[in-house]
Amino acid sequence: MKNENDILKWFDNELSELEIERLKTTEDFEVLNKIAHYASQMQAPQIDADKALEQFKTKNLKKEEPKVIPLNFKTFLRVAAILVVLLTSSYFLFFNSIKSYSTDIAQTETLRLPDDSQVVLNAQSDLTFNKKSWKDSRTLTLDGEAYFKVTKGQKFTVQTEIGNVQVLGTEFNVKERENYFEVTCYEGSVQVTQNENSKVLTPGKTFRLVDGQVINVEDFKATSPAWLSKESSFINVPLWQVIAELEIQYDIQISTKDVNITEPFTGSFTHTDKDIALQSVTIPLKLSYKTNGKKVEFYNYESN
Repeated sequence: MKNENDILKWFDNELSELEIERLKTTEDFEVLNKIAHYASQMQAPQIDADKALEQFKTKNLKKEEPKVIPLNFKTFLRVAAILVVLLTSSYFLFFNSIKSYSTDIAQTETLRLPDDSQVVLNAQSDLTFNKKSWKDSRTLTLDGEAYFKVTKGQKFTVQTEIGNVQVLGTEFNVKERENYFEVTCYEGSVQVTQNENSKVLTPGKTFRLVDGQVINVEDFKATSPAWLSKESSFINVPLWQVIAELEIQYDIQISTKDVNITEPFTGSFTHTDKDIALQSVTIPLKLSYKTNGKKVEFYNYESN
């Protein structure tokens, strides 16, 4: 460094604006900035000064001649920068163990968990778990919809804001959207817990909660959810939930005019053709629709 005194004063925030500008022109200013940045994110250990003094007084000290290793100031700064970066990287390597997956509108993603269980995330969904503690606790958090094919082993728990699902080894689907919670079992058995409600599901059984109310659902014979084949299927599901699913799969905004959005809908729509999907929902309900870019309006054609 050309002016080591200026550098030390800079670390102590004692330089004038003119002196700072002069320091910025040196070739080592970038190294100084890195040290300051990483050092600001580290916390110094708490030290009990009185206790340390007492330990020092009672300890037998053996004086040894120190070994002096020549080290110029520039080398010291570079070594310091490397040490700070290594310490920061080590922190994130050992302590940041949360694994997260997310999908966007009209996107699905298939992934495998550490125990070789398989998960397929539906559109606009989030899944997180702690990979460090996975062997001791197979627990993950879901926001959205996902299909699980769980390998046998310790208890497997899916947590959502509305309710939790616990299994040992099975295949099931969890859907948690705004004011809507549904669990369907395809193999084995699952236990669903939601506040005071608790129910064990076997293949073909469904637990559904709409606006906080438990809804009875007829048994089904499907071996997997329809959305895995790019199709959304519904049995007596309120229209507002069907509309929400259309919006997620096609990146559109649907408004309604003189339409009862609580009316139950039974049917399905494809994820590969927007017009066919819209017709599949509106025609059975004797509705019509018009589009304007990404905006779609459902209306009752008998009132127009």
